[in-house]
Amino acid sequence: MFNKKTLKKEILRIFRRYKKGSFNYKQIAKKLFIKDNLTKNLISQILDEMVLHKKITEKSRGKFRLKEMQMQNKYTYINGIINTKEKNIFVISEEKENIYIDKNDLKFAMDGDEVKVKLDNNNEKTGKIVRVLNAKKINVVGTVEQSLDGNYFFVIPDNKRNFPYDIYISKFERHKTKFKNNDKVLVEIKKRKTEYKKPEGIILKAFGQSGEHKAEINSIMENFNLPCEFEENINKKAEKIVLEITKKEIDRRRDFRKIATFTIDPEDAKDFDDALSIKHLKNGNWEIGIHIADVTHYVKPNTILDKEAYKRGTSVYLVDRVIPMLPERISNFICSLRPNEEKLTFSTVLELDENANIHSIWFGETVINSDKRFTYSQAQEIIDKEEGIFHKELKKLNKFAQILRGIRFKNGSMSFERGETKFILDKNGKAVDMFFKTTKTANQLIEEFMLLANKKVSEFVVLNKKNKKHKSFVFRVHDKPDLEKLNKFSETVKHFGYKFKVSEKDNKASINNLLNEVKGKKEQNIIETLAVRSMSKAEYSTKNIGHYGLFFQDYTHFTSPIRRYSDVLVHRLMKKYLLKKKSEDILKLERKCKHISEMEKMANFAERASIKYKQVEFFKDKIGKIFDGFICEIMNWGMFVELEESKIQGLVSIHSLSDNFEMTDNCTLKGKYSNKKYKLGDNIKVKILKANIQKKQLDFSLLEK
Repeated sequence: MFNKKTLKKEILRIFRRYKKGSFNYKQIAKKLFIKDNLTKNLISQILDEMVLHKKITEKSRGKFRLKEMQMQNKYTYINGIINTKEKNIFVISEEKENIYIDKNDLKFAMDGDEVKVKLDNNNEKTGKIVRVLNAKKINVVGTVEQSLDGNYFFVIPDNKRNFPYDIYISKFERHKTKFKNNDKVLVEIKKRKTEYKKPEGIILKAFGQSGEHKAEINSIMENFNLPCEFEENINKKAEKIVLEITKKEIDRRRDFRKIATFTIDPEDAKDFDDALSIKHLKNGNWEIGIHIADVTHYVKPNTILDKEAYKRGTSVYLVDRVIPMLPERISNFICSLRPNEEKLTFSTVLELDENANIHSIWFGETVINSDKRFTYSQAQEIIDKEEGIFHKELKKLNKFAQILRGIRFKNGSMSFERGETKFILDKNGKAVDMFFKTTKTANQLIEEFMLLANKKVSEFVVLNKKNKKHKSFVFRVHDKPDLEKLNKFSETVKHFGYKFKVSEKDNKASINNLLNEVKGKKEQNIIETLAVRSMSKAEYSTKNIGHYGLFFQDYTHFTSPIRRYSDVLVHRLMKKYLLKKKSEDILKLERKCKHISEMEKMANFAERASIKYKQVEFFKDKIGKIFDGFICEIMNWGMFVELEESKIQGLVSIHSLSDNFEMTDNCTLKGKYSNKKYKLGDNIKVKILKANIQKKQLDFSLLEK
C-alpha cells in the first residue's frame, strides 16, 4: 500500500507535527491507519535508518522523537502557506498545526503566499509573519472607479477579506484591455502593496458594467475559479461514448427493467442521479431498490474525462445555470436516469418488512428502465391526494421513509430543515420574483432512502475492515462542535427567549429540542443558521470519525456520482471490494479527499455569492419601501435585520439612528440620551435605503417610534 519513500515522508511529517511527542512504530502505524504487519515492519526499519541519519533520536528503547528544532535567537520560526479565505487568518505548515495570524501582523502577505512565521513564545498556535518567501501570483475581481479628474483608475476588489486594498491601474497599462468606468474586471497584481504605495495591476479581462447580470455571474465564476466550458478534446471524448447497451452487458447485471421504477427530482433537474424501485415479495416483505447512475462504467480512472471531473470536484449550481462536473452528454443523457430508457445503475437493494426493518441487503451492478419522471411537486400531490400513477407505490415508500426518519431522529440525528432561496428570472437574467422553498414529504421520501443507501454502503466497507485486509475508503465525516462556539450560540439564543444548555459530553438532544421549539417561528431561519455556524463543517476523509449531525457512525456519499466526484471514488472502491480486490493507497486517497472537500467549499461560496447578488438585485427597485423584520445580529457599527417574508438580511448603520447608540453587551444597543434599547429578536419596521450590488449588501433605515 505504501512505497518506502512515501512512508518515510509521512513518518517525518508526524514527528514535525508533534515535535514534543515520542512514538514507537505501533503508534506511528496507528496514526497512518496501517494494520498489516509487513508495512509495520517497514516503519520499524525506516525509524532505525532515520536515527542513523540523525533525523530523529531514540529517547528510550523503541520510542523515537524529532531532534531539537534549530532556534533562531530565542524564537521558533516555521514556513507555511497563508490562508485568508476563512473567518480567521492562518498559516498551514507541515511542521505544526495551523498557526493563527492577527490581521495586523500580515506584513502585506496575501492568500496562497509562502511565508516565514515567528511563533509567539506564550502560545505556539499564534504567530507573526516575518516576511513573504514566495509571493503567489494574484488575480482579483473588482469594479473600476475613475478619479474625478479622469486621470486615474482604481479597481475596488469585490472580496475585501481576501484582498483588502484598492488597486492602482498604471496609465501605461490602460490601453492593453478595453474597459470603462464601473466595469466589472479581472486584475492581475503586478506590484504588491508596500507601506507607502498601493498595489498596482493590469486589467486582464472586462466582464461588462457592474450590476449587469452577465458581468456579475461571470465575475463570480472568475472569483471562485469556476470553469466555463469543457475543452474541445473532453467534449469529443464524451461524444465517442456509445449510448446503446449491449446484451452482454445486460446479462452480467441484475435486471430491474420490469419492476416499477421512477425518479423524483426538482422541476428544473436534467441530471437524474437516482431512482427508486419497489416490489411486493411473496413472503409479504418489500424489495426496495435504490438505483444510482453507473457513472464509473463510462468514466474510467485516469482518462481525460476522469481527470477533468476530479479537477472540478463537483457540479456548481448558480442561480441561472449549472456548471457540471461532467460533460452534458454524460450528465444529462448517457448517465441520467431518464424515463423509458434502459440505463446502467449501481444499486443498494433492501428487503423491508412492514415496519421498515431490514431483513437483507445486496449491492451490485444493475440495469433499469424508469417508468416515470416525477417532479417533487407532482409526487407531493399524489402522496397528498392518494391518487394518480404509482400512488400505491409512493404511499408505501413514504410510509417507510417516515418510519426511517422517526428512527433517525429518535437515535439523535439533528433535524435541520433549512429552506432554499429560489428566484424566477426573466429572459435577461433579472430576478423578477423571489421565494423561500421548504422541504415537504416528497423531499423527505427521497432524502431518507439516499441517507440509508449512503449509510449501508459505508457500513459494508467498515465491516470488511474487521477482516485481515484493511480497506481504505472515502467517508463523509462531521466532527463534534467546538464548545466555545456552542457557548456563544447559547448566549445568543437566550436573547431570543430560548434556553440552550451546553454540556461537556453531548449536546445533540439540546440542539434538537431547540430546533423543534423554533419551528414555524419568525426566527427559525436565523437560529438554524447560527446553529449551523456553531458546528464543524462536514468533509471527506479516509479517517472514519463518524457523522455528528446525522449521528451515524459510518457514512459516505454514494448517491450522486453525476455531480460529486466523492461518489465516483466510492463507486470504484465498492466495485473493487465487492470483488474482494486489495485496498487503495490510503495516502493518495486522503489527498483526493482534501481536494474534493476544498472544491465543495468553493462551490458553496460561489453558490451563496450568486444568491446574495440576486437577492440584492431583487430589492434594487424597492428603494423606499417598508418591510417587517426583526433584529438578528448586533455589532458595534449597527444591527443586521432579517426581513420576515424573504429572509434576506440588511444593515441598519449605527450612524443612521437618531441617538448616539452604543453596545451594552453582545446583543443590545442603547441610546446615550434616550435610553432606548434595541435587542436581538426585536420586531421592527425598516425602509430599503440602498441596494449595493458591488458589496452584495442591503442598507436599511429604521422606522423609529
